[in-house]
Amino acid sequence: MALEYRIVPVTPFQQNCSIIWCSETKEAAVVDPGGDLHLIEQAVDDLGVQVKQVLLTHCHIDHAGMTQDVSEKHQVPIVGPQKEEQFWIDMLPQQAAMFNFPQAKSFSPDRWLEEGDEVKVGNETLSVLHCPGHTPGHVVFYNANSQLAIVGDVLFMGGIGRTDFPMGDHQTLINAIQQKLFALPEETQFIPGHGPMSTIGHEKRSNPFVKMYG
Repeated sequence: MALEYRIVPVTPFQQNCSIIWCSETKEAAVVDPGGDLHLIEQAVDDLGVQVKQVLLTHCHIDHAGMTQDVSEKHQVPIVGPQKEEQFWIDMLPQQAAMFNFPQAKSFSPDRWLEEGDEVKVGNETLSVLHCPGHTPGHVVFYNANSQLAIVGDVLFMGGIGRTDFPMGDHQTLINAIQQKLFALPEETQFIPGHGPMSTIGHEKRSNPFVKMYG
C-alpha cells in the first residue's frame, strides 16, 4: 500500500499539477489544477483512477485556475488551502486577465485546512503543514508512508518561493522551511510547484537561499 503520483506540468508557467492516488483503492486527488484541463483529464484516464477531491497548496492562478472546472467535472469537493488564501481566490479572475490565462472561476473551498489537519486519499493519510510566506494561506501535504511531500511554491530544488507578491513575506517563508519542512525526514522526496523533484536532506545541505539564514 502506498501513495503514488504522476506529475502533469500545466500552464505556460509549467506548474507541477500532481495526480496522487492510493495504490490499494485507486482513489485519487488532483493537486493544484492550474490549467490545461485536457492534460489533467488525459492523465486521469490513462491512470484509471477515480478522482475524489481537489487539493490546493495555494491559489495563485497557475496552481488554482482550473479548480472549479475539475470540481464540477468530477462532482468532488475542493479541500484547502488555509483560510488566509481567500485573498488570492477572490483575485483569480484578475490574475487570469493579468497573465493572459483562460478565464478562471472563483470558488469557495468545501474545507479549509489548518496546521495539523489530515486529509485522506483512499487509505493513505496526508498531514497538513501551514507554510505561509509565499502566500498567507499556503499549505504543504506530507504522506509519511511514502515519504512524499507536495510543497507547492514554498521550496524548490536549489530555490525558494518568491515573496514579492502581495501578502508575501520573506522571513515568514524561511521560518516555515526551517521549522516545518526541514523537520521532515531527510529522505522525504518532495514535488515542488515548478521544476524537478528533490529531497528534504539535499535542500537542507545545499539550498543556498536557506543556508544563508543559518
